[in-house]
Amino acid sequence: MANPPRKIVHVDMDAFYASVEQRDDPKLRGRPVVVAWKGARSVVCAASYEARRFGIRSAMPALRAERLCPSAIFVPPDFTRYKAVSKQVREIFARHTDLIEPLSLDEAYLDVTVTKTGLPSATHTAEAIRRAIREELHLTASAGVAPNKFLAKIASDFRKPDGHYVVRPEQVDAFLAKLPAAKLPGVGKVTSQKLESMGVTTVEELRGIELPVLEARFGRWGRRLYELARGIDESPVRTERPATQLSAEDTFEQDLLLDELTPFIELLAEKVWARLLREEGRFARTVVLKLKTADFRVLTRSLTTPTGPRSLADLVAIAKELTHRVDQPKGTRYRLVGVGVAGLEDVGPFTQLELFDDR
Repeated sequence: MANPPRKIVHVDMDAFYASVEQRDDPKLRGRPVVVAWKGARSVVCAASYEARRFGIRSAMPALRAERLCPSAIFVPPDFTRYKAVSKQVREIFARHTDLIEPLSLDEAYLDVTVTKTGLPSATHTAEAIRRAIREELHLTASAGVAPNKFLAKIASDFRKPDGHYVVRPEQVDAFLAKLPAAKLPGVGKVTSQKLESMGVTTVEELRGIELPVLEARFGRWGRRLYELARGIDESPVRTERPATQLSAEDTFEQDLLLDELTPFIELLAEKVWARLLREEGRFARTVVLKLKTADFRVLTRSLTTPTGPRSLADLVAIAKELTHRVDQPKGTRYRLVGVGVAGLEDVGPFTQLELFDDR
Protein backbone atom coordinates (compact mmCIF):
# COMPACT_ATOMS: atom_id res chain seq x y z
CA MET A 1 0.00 0.00 0.00
CA ALA A 2 1.46 3.37 -1.05
CA ASN A 3 2.26 5.93 1.59
CA PRO A 4 -0.04 8.98 1.64
CA PRO A 5 1.38 12.18 0.07
CA ARG A 6 3.59 14.21 2.32
CA LYS A 7 2.40 17.62 3.44
CA ILE A 8 5.18 20.20 3.19
CA VAL A 9 4.99 23.86 4.12
CA HIS A 10 7.61 26.37 3.00
CA VAL A 11 7.52 29.51 5.16
CA ASP A 12 9.30 32.63 3.93
CA MET A 13 9.39 35.78 6.02
CA ASP A 14 8.47 38.90 4.04
CA ALA A 15 11.41 41.30 3.48
CA PHE A 16 12.69 39.94 6.78
CA TYR A 17 15.62 42.20 7.73
CA ALA A 18 13.87 45.34 6.50
CA SER A 19 10.60 44.33 8.19
CA VAL A 20 12.36 43.85 11.53
CA GLU A 21 13.85 47.32 11.19
CA GLN A 22 10.46 48.84 10.37
CA ARG A 23 8.80 47.02 13.24
CA ASP A 24 11.36 48.21 15.76
CA ASP A 25 11.53 51.81 14.54
CA PRO A 26 8.12 53.39 13.84
CA LYS A 27 9.78 56.18 11.86
CA LEU A 28 10.73 53.65 9.19
CA ARG A 29 7.24 52.29 8.60
CA GLY A 30 5.89 52.98 5.15
CA ARG A 31 9.31 54.28 4.04
CA PRO A 32 11.73 52.81 1.48
CA VAL A 33 14.20 51.04 3.77
CA VAL A 34 17.43 49.50 2.49
CA VAL A 35 19.40 47.28 4.84
CA ALA A 36 23.00 47.93 3.82
CA TRP A 37 26.06 49.92 4.69
CA LYS A 38 26.48 52.94 2.49
CA GLY A 39 29.59 52.99 0.40
CA ALA A 40 31.12 52.14 -2.94
CA ARG A 41 31.69 48.48 -2.07
CA SER A 42 28.54 47.75 -0.08
CA VAL A 43 25.64 45.67 -1.38
CA VAL A 44 21.99 45.50 -0.38
CA CYS A 45 21.18 42.84 2.21
CA ALA A 46 17.42 43.47 2.08
CA ALA A 47 14.91 46.04 0.87
CA SER A 48 11.45 46.87 2.16
CA TYR A 49 8.54 46.50 -0.23
CA GLU A 50 8.39 50.29 -0.45
CA ALA A 51 12.01 50.25 -1.69
CA ARG A 52 11.37 47.36 -4.06
CA ARG A 53 8.88 49.50 -5.96
CA PHE A 54 11.90 51.52 -7.12
CA GLY A 55 13.60 48.36 -8.44
CA ILE A 56 15.89 47.83 -5.47
CA ARG A 57 16.75 44.20 -4.81
CA SER A 58 19.03 42.14 -2.56
CA ALA A 59 22.67 41.80 -3.70
CA MET A 60 22.40 45.03 -5.70
CA PRO A 61 25.31 47.47 -5.19
CA ALA A 62 24.29 50.03 -2.58
CA LEU A 63 25.33 52.89 -4.86
CA ARG A 64 22.90 51.71 -7.52
CA ALA A 65 20.13 51.42 -4.92
CA GLU A 66 20.82 54.99 -3.85
CA ARG A 67 20.56 56.18 -7.46
CA LEU A 68 17.28 54.33 -7.96
CA CYS A 69 15.77 55.85 -4.82
CA PRO A 70 17.59 58.90 -3.46
CA SER A 71 15.06 59.09 -0.62
CA ALA A 72 15.81 55.55 0.57
CA ILE A 73 16.75 55.17 4.22
CA PHE A 74 19.89 53.07 4.64
CA VAL A 75 20.07 51.02 7.83
CA PRO A 76 23.21 48.99 8.70
CA PRO A 77 22.41 45.29 9.17
CA ASP A 78 22.11 43.91 12.70
CA PHE A 79 22.44 40.16 12.31
CA THR A 80 22.42 39.51 16.05
CA ARG A 81 18.92 40.99 16.25
CA TYR A 82 17.74 39.18 13.12
CA LYS A 83 19.04 35.93 14.57
CA ALA A 84 17.06 36.49 17.77
CA VAL A 85 13.84 37.11 15.83
CA SER A 86 14.54 34.07 13.64
CA LYS A 87 14.75 31.98 16.81
CA GLN A 88 11.31 33.25 17.85
CA VAL A 89 9.91 32.28 14.46
CA ARG A 90 11.47 28.83 14.82
CA GLU A 91 9.77 28.42 18.19
CA ILE A 92 6.42 29.02 16.50
CA PHE A 93 7.24 26.34 13.92
CA ALA A 94 8.16 23.90 16.69
CA ARG A 95 4.66 24.10 18.20
CA HIS A 96 3.42 22.28 15.11
CA THR A 97 6.22 19.89 14.10
CA ASP A 98 9.74 18.82 14.96
CA LEU A 99 10.54 18.25 11.27
CA ILE A 100 11.98 21.67 10.46
CA GLU A 101 14.67 22.34 7.86
CA PRO A 102 15.96 25.93 8.07
CA LEU A 103 17.30 27.33 4.80
CA SER A 104 18.38 30.68 6.23
CA LEU A 105 17.35 33.06 8.98
CA ASP A 106 14.13 33.89 7.14
CA GLU A 107 12.86 30.68 5.56
CA ALA A 108 12.36 27.00 6.33
CA TYR A 109 10.67 23.80 5.21
CA LEU A 110 8.28 22.07 7.59
CA ASP A 111 6.95 18.52 7.21
CA VAL A 112 3.42 18.69 8.65
CA THR A 113 2.19 15.32 7.43
CA VAL A 114 1.68 14.60 11.13
CA THR A 115 1.48 17.57 13.50
CA LYS A 116 1.54 18.13 17.23
CA THR A 117 -1.60 20.26 17.11
CA GLY A 118 -4.02 17.95 15.35
CA LEU A 119 -5.12 20.69 12.94
CA PRO A 120 -7.18 19.19 10.12
CA SER A 121 -4.92 20.10 7.20
CA ALA A 122 -1.57 21.51 6.14
CA THR A 123 -3.40 24.63 4.99
CA HIS A 124 -4.81 25.17 8.49
CA THR A 125 -1.31 24.66 9.89
CA ALA A 126 0.21 27.23 7.54
CA GLU A 127 -2.53 29.70 8.44
CA ALA A 128 -1.96 29.14 12.16
CA ILE A 129 1.78 29.70 11.79
CA ARG A 130 1.33 32.89 9.80
CA ARG A 131 -1.26 34.16 12.26
CA ALA A 132 1.05 33.53 15.24
CA ILE A 133 3.93 35.33 13.50
CA ARG A 134 1.68 38.31 12.81
CA GLU A 135 0.09 38.49 16.27
CA GLU A 136 3.12 37.65 18.42
CA LEU A 137 6.03 39.07 16.45
CA HIS A 138 4.22 41.79 14.47
CA LEU A 139 5.79 40.55 11.25
CA THR A 140 4.36 38.85 8.18
CA ALA A 141 5.26 35.64 6.40
CA SER A 142 4.20 33.93 3.20
CA ALA A 143 3.76 30.19 2.84
CA GLY A 144 3.50 27.52 0.19
CA VAL A 145 1.78 24.19 0.85
CA ALA A 146 2.45 21.21 -1.41
CA PRO A 147 3.25 17.47 -1.48
CA ASN A 148 7.01 18.10 -1.70
CA LYS A 149 9.69 20.66 -0.97
CA PHE A 150 10.37 22.23 -4.34
CA LEU A 151 6.68 22.74 -5.10
CA ALA A 152 6.10 24.30 -1.68
CA LYS A 153 8.97 26.74 -2.25
CA ILE A 154 7.63 27.80 -5.65
CA ALA A 155 4.13 28.15 -4.19
CA SER A 156 5.28 30.43 -1.36
CA ASP A 157 6.12 33.13 -3.93
CA PHE A 158 2.62 33.14 -5.42
CA ARG A 159 0.91 35.19 -2.72
CA LYS A 160 3.74 37.38 -1.44
CA PRO A 161 3.64 39.32 0.74
CA ASP A 162 1.53 38.03 3.63
CA GLY A 163 -0.30 35.24 1.85
CA HIS A 164 -0.24 31.52 1.13
CA TYR A 165 -0.79 29.27 -1.86
CA VAL A 166 -1.77 25.61 -1.82
CA VAL A 167 -0.88 22.97 -4.43
CA ARG A 168 -2.86 19.80 -3.76
CA PRO A 169 -1.61 16.45 -5.12
CA GLU A 170 -4.24 16.39 -7.86
CA GLN A 171 -3.24 19.91 -8.92
CA VAL A 172 0.49 19.29 -9.38
CA ASP A 173 0.44 18.59 -13.12
CA ALA A 174 -1.69 21.62 -13.97
CA PHE A 175 0.25 23.87 -11.59
CA LEU A 176 3.60 22.98 -13.15
CA ALA A 177 2.50 22.96 -16.78
CA LYS A 178 1.93 26.70 -16.96
CA LEU A 179 5.19 27.66 -15.25
CA PRO A 180 8.30 28.88 -17.08
CA ALA A 181 11.00 26.21 -17.01
CA ALA A 182 13.24 28.81 -15.32
CA LYS A 183 11.07 28.48 -12.19
CA LEU A 184 12.38 24.97 -11.55
CA PRO A 185 15.11 24.80 -8.89
CA GLY A 186 18.60 24.76 -10.37
CA VAL A 187 17.51 26.14 -13.74
CA GLY A 188 19.55 29.29 -14.09
CA LYS A 189 20.42 31.52 -16.99
CA VAL A 190 22.70 29.07 -18.80
CA THR A 191 20.38 26.07 -18.43
CA SER A 192 17.47 28.23 -19.56
CA GLN A 193 19.39 29.20 -22.68
CA LYS A 194 20.18 25.55 -23.43
CA LEU A 195 16.54 24.61 -22.98
CA GLU A 196 15.43 27.48 -25.21
CA SER A 197 17.77 26.19 -27.91
CA MET A 198 15.77 22.95 -27.69
CA GLY A 199 12.49 24.86 -28.04
CA VAL A 200 11.68 24.64 -24.33
CA THR A 201 10.48 27.67 -22.34
CA THR A 202 7.72 26.15 -20.19
CA VAL A 203 7.52 23.10 -17.94
CA GLU A 204 4.84 21.67 -20.23
CA GLU A 205 7.27 21.85 -23.15
CA LEU A 206 9.99 20.30 -21.00
CA ARG A 207 7.74 17.31 -20.37
CA GLY A 208 7.73 16.69 -24.11
CA ILE A 209 11.47 15.96 -24.12
CA GLU A 210 12.29 12.28 -23.59
CA LEU A 211 14.59 11.25 -20.75
CA PRO A 212 17.45 9.94 -22.98
CA VAL A 213 17.54 13.27 -24.83
CA LEU A 214 17.75 15.24 -21.58
CA GLU A 215 20.47 12.95 -20.21
CA ALA A 216 22.47 13.27 -23.42
CA ARG A 217 22.23 17.07 -23.24
CA PHE A 218 22.60 17.63 -19.48
CA GLY A 219 24.15 14.45 -18.08
CA ARG A 220 22.84 13.36 -14.67
CA TRP A 221 21.11 16.71 -14.29
CA GLY A 222 18.89 15.67 -17.21
CA ARG A 223 17.16 13.05 -15.04
CA ARG A 224 16.54 15.64 -12.36
CA LEU A 225 14.96 17.97 -14.93
CA TYR A 226 12.78 15.11 -16.13
CA GLU A 227 11.58 14.43 -12.56
CA LEU A 228 11.03 18.07 -11.61
CA ALA A 229 8.91 18.66 -14.72
CA ARG A 230 6.63 15.91 -13.42
CA GLY A 231 6.54 17.15 -9.84
CA ILE A 232 8.74 14.35 -8.52
CA ASP A 233 10.86 15.23 -5.49
CA GLU A 234 11.42 12.63 -2.79
CA SER A 235 13.94 14.63 -0.75
CA PRO A 236 12.86 14.63 2.91
CA VAL A 237 12.76 17.58 5.28
CA ARG A 238 16.08 17.32 7.08
CA THR A 239 16.15 18.59 10.64
CA GLU A 240 19.14 20.53 11.91
CA ARG A 241 22.29 18.59 12.56
CA PRO A 242 25.82 19.72 13.37
CA ALA A 243 27.21 21.15 10.16
CA THR A 244 30.80 20.65 9.11
CA GLN A 245 30.69 23.51 6.65
CA LEU A 246 28.53 26.51 5.77
CA SER A 247 28.47 28.46 2.53
CA ALA A 248 26.57 30.91 0.39
CA GLU A 249 27.00 31.67 -3.28
CA ASP A 250 25.60 33.93 -5.96
CA THR A 251 25.28 33.55 -9.73
CA PHE A 252 25.42 36.80 -11.68
CA GLU A 253 23.17 37.96 -14.48
CA GLN A 254 26.30 39.04 -16.34
CA ASP A 255 29.80 37.59 -15.98
CA LEU A 256 32.13 39.80 -13.92
CA LEU A 257 35.85 40.43 -13.62
CA LEU A 258 37.68 39.38 -10.46
CA ASP A 259 38.04 42.92 -9.13
CA GLU A 260 34.27 43.43 -9.49
CA LEU A 261 33.42 40.64 -7.06
CA THR A 262 34.24 42.46 -3.80
CA PRO A 263 30.68 43.66 -2.99
CA PHE A 264 29.30 40.18 -3.53
CA ILE A 265 32.00 38.58 -1.39
CA GLU A 266 31.11 40.98 1.42
CA LEU A 267 27.39 40.18 1.23
CA LEU A 268 27.98 36.42 1.07
CA ALA A 269 30.37 36.62 4.01
CA GLU A 270 27.66 38.40 6.00
CA LYS A 271 25.21 35.59 5.24
CA VAL A 272 27.72 32.89 6.18
CA TRP A 273 28.67 34.70 9.40
CA ALA A 274 24.99 34.99 10.37
CA ARG A 275 24.62 31.23 9.89
CA LEU A 276 27.81 30.54 11.82
CA LEU A 277 26.46 32.54 14.75
CA ARG A 278 23.48 30.19 14.81
CA GLU A 279 25.87 27.29 15.39
CA GLU A 280 26.16 28.26 19.03
CA GLY A 281 29.26 26.94 20.76
CA ARG A 282 31.04 26.18 17.48
CA PHE A 283 33.69 27.84 15.36
CA ALA A 284 35.26 27.29 11.94
CA ARG A 285 38.96 26.94 11.20
CA THR A 286 38.84 27.22 7.40
CA VAL A 287 37.61 29.94 5.02
CA VAL A 288 36.81 28.89 1.45
CA LEU A 289 36.39 31.02 -1.68
CA LYS A 290 34.64 29.40 -4.66
CA LEU A 291 34.60 30.79 -8.19
CA LYS A 292 33.04 29.54 -11.39
CA THR A 293 34.42 30.97 -14.62
CA ALA A 294 32.33 31.96 -17.61
CA ASP A 295 33.26 28.62 -19.21
CA PHE A 296 32.09 26.71 -16.10
CA ARG A 297 35.46 25.85 -14.57
CA VAL A 298 35.17 25.72 -10.79
CA LEU A 299 38.04 27.13 -8.72
CA THR A 300 38.39 26.97 -4.95
CA ARG A 301 40.90 28.60 -2.64
CA SER A 302 41.02 28.12 1.14
CA LEU A 303 42.92 29.18 4.23
CA THR A 304 43.02 27.24 7.51
CA THR A 305 44.25 28.78 10.77
CA PRO A 306 44.20 27.49 14.38
CA THR A 307 41.37 29.84 15.39
CA GLY A 308 39.68 30.67 12.10
CA PRO A 309 37.92 34.01 11.57
CA ARG A 310 37.12 35.73 14.87
CA SER A 311 34.63 38.22 13.46
CA LEU A 312 32.72 39.13 10.32
CA ALA A 313 35.52 41.55 9.48
CA ASP A 314 38.02 38.69 9.69
CA LEU A 315 35.91 36.51 7.42
CA VAL A 316 35.55 39.27 4.84
CA ALA A 317 39.26 40.08 4.95
CA ILE A 318 40.31 36.43 4.49
CA ALA A 319 37.83 35.86 1.66
CA LYS A 320 39.10 38.96 -0.14
CA GLU A 321 42.70 37.88 0.41
CA LEU A 322 41.94 34.54 -1.22
CA THR A 323 41.10 36.34 -4.48
CA HIS A 324 44.81 37.15 -4.75
CA ARG A 325 45.51 33.42 -4.99
CA VAL A 326 43.39 33.05 -8.13
CA ASP A 327 45.99 32.57 -10.82
CA GLN A 328 43.83 33.14 -13.90
CA PRO A 329 44.45 35.47 -16.84
CA LYS A 330 43.60 39.10 -16.07
CA GLY A 331 40.54 39.23 -18.35
CA THR A 332 38.92 36.09 -16.96
CA ARG A 333 35.25 36.57 -16.19
CA TYR A 334 33.27 34.78 -13.52
CA ARG A 335 29.62 33.77 -13.41
CA LEU A 336 29.51 32.69 -9.75
CA VAL A 337 31.23 33.45 -6.46
CA GLY A 338 30.80 31.64 -3.17
CA VAL A 339 32.12 32.14 0.36
CA GLY A 340 32.19 29.38 2.95
CA VAL A 341 33.64 28.17 6.21
CA ALA A 342 34.66 24.60 6.89
CA GLY A 343 36.11 22.50 9.66
CA LEU A 344 33.43 23.50 12.16
CA GLU A 345 34.24 22.33 15.67
CA ASP A 346 32.72 22.56 19.11
CA VAL A 347 34.27 25.06 21.47
CA GLY A 348 36.23 22.90 23.90
CA PRO A 349 37.86 23.63 27.24
CA PHE A 350 41.07 24.74 25.53
CA THR A 351 39.41 26.85 22.85
CA GLN A 352 39.66 30.60 23.17
CA LEU A 353 36.09 31.44 24.07
CA GLU A 354 36.77 35.11 23.44
CA LEU A 355 36.59 34.29 19.75
CA PHE A 356 32.84 34.59 20.09
CA ASP A 357 32.68 37.72 22.24
CA ASP A 358 31.90 39.98 19.29
CA ARG A 359 28.68 38.27 18.39
